[in-house]
Amino acid sequence: MTREEVLKDIKDRFSSAIVDFYDKSAHRVYIEIKKEYLVEVATYIFKDLKARFNIASAVDCRTCIEILYHFTLEYINLLISIRVKLDREKPKIDSLAPVFKGANWIEREMFELFGIKFNGHPDLRRLLLPDEWPENVYPLRCDYQEWDKNAIRDRGV
Repeated sequence: MTREEVLKDIKDRFSSAIVDFYDKSAHRVYIEIKKEYLVEVATYIFKDLKARFNIASAVDCRTCIEILYHFTLEYINLLISIRVKLDREKPKIDSLAPVFKGANWIEREMFELFGIKFNGHPDLRRLLLPDEWPENVYPLRCDYQEWDKNAIRDRGV
């Protein structure tokens, strides 16, 4: 499939899921979708379009938690970023780890650093933070307050 055919196929197939479609450049597209369609859309891009899952990234936008899932279709040199927005007070979404193993650790990172709950994740436990880190304290959120008065955090969390 050509770039144009791939994008038309995604738009047609997932028209009810797509919130926004931003064709940024010849090699980059952002597609915002409703969160309940994530597994279906990501599975299609990964398995049917044979894309490579690069990484996912999260950001606290103060009004929501946003996740970007980045996929590369190497045969047409295209990076597709799937954007979902989650309720900031109770961020939860279905896990992609059962679909492809590459999502496992990054979902665990987002779980402990942002507090995002991934429904259906096979092993949602800490990966980076120390055991003494308190529950419900998420260091990459905008409202993070230092909990350890003796901590010197000049090199990250």
